Amino acid sequence: MSTDTTPPTPGTPAVGGTLNVVVPAARQGLSPAAREAVARGIPKETERGYDGDWRRFEAWAVAVGRCPLPCTGETLTEYVTWLTLTPRPRTGHPYKPASIDRAMASIVVAHQAAEIPPPHQTGARLVLKGYERRLKETKDPRGRVAQAAAATPRILRQMIAATDLSTPIGLRDAAALTNGFALAARRSEAALLDWEDLAEVEEGLAYNVYRPKVNNDQPLGVPYGTYPSTCPVRAMKAWAKCLIDHGRQLTGPILLRIDRHGRIAHRMTRHGKEIGDPQGRMTGEAIGDIVTRAARRAELNKNPDDLLPDLPARWTGHSVRRGYAEASRQAKKDPIESARHGGWVDGSKAFAGYHDRADMWDEELNPLFGIGL
Repeated sequence: MSTDTTPPTPGTPAVGGTLNVVVPAARQGLSPAAREAVARGIPKETERGYDGDWRRFEAWAVAVGRCPLPCTGETLTEYVTWLTLTPRPRTGHPYKPASIDRAMASIVVAHQAAEIPPPHQTGARLVLKGYERRLKETKDPRGRVAQAAAATPRILRQMIAATDLSTPIGLRDAAALTNGFALAARRSEAALLDWEDLAEVEEGLAYNVYRPKVNNDQPLGVPYGTYPSTCPVRAMKAWAKCLIDHGRQLTGPILLRIDRHGRIAHRMTRHGKEIGDPQGRMTGEAIGDIVTRAARRAELNKNPDDLLPDLPARWTGHSVRRGYAEASRQAKKDPIESARHGGWVDGSKAFAGYHDRADMWDEELNPLFGIGL
């Protein structure tokens, strides 16, 4: 294997200063405005992940005397091998396969943004495949895909039952949990919801949901629920009444931050400077924390449908989305329409995986039922 020791070529960032890649002078065809426009095409959460991944790769390449951009297939293979062998300072273990896969994606994106052909991935993919196989064969937990526990309607009822609905925080959390499930909303999607995005109709609530990951606006109908405690319409109306009672108008963000004193959309400062969204809009991370706290209140420390129940459950913002997917399958809803309702693309492997989990105990689909065991 040859050594790629070409030193980095000085240049400017390829994507609006976000990915700190070095572009050869002869290829610097994009203006700063164009590079910034390219950066805006990457979802914020993905951009943050790619940014960190790229910086780590760039630092490694410079340290070992390799050129980060353009990167050769050999350099990529060496880097992936290094990631599979080198313990991370924070965990003491090498990166998980999913993290390595994202690191590879960040390198490809950096090249595409700089209008440079990305490196060949054959060798790197073989290294990653062998790493995944080794982790699975040795029963290393890093070989398992870390999935959020499913907040199905039964679980939601437990969460709501442990929530104090006499407080603004409790009413907001109930609205976030039930409507997050009904919309199969990602955290980023729930954070973007404004009161102008929904209307009360006879059947329930009519939403217009913007889904950044697939970049489309989606009209969705949320009907009244069968169980009052987990009815998304009733929960949202109760949250709206709470805001009106506190002298707020139903405009701008739906999900607002509330401090421990019950102050809604309070002004936050640090060292005398205002921080946070000026309207009080919650971040996606804060909305995910609503699910985590609700699970803790309900003492849902174990995942009842996990194949390894001794492992603690991961209750995250994604739990309501996964719960919707599994519940739709258990109710035998049309998989194509169910996926589209939740903003999954047709043929989504992630959505199909959730359905596979829901099918394990279906007597009509599991061939072991009724065969005489």
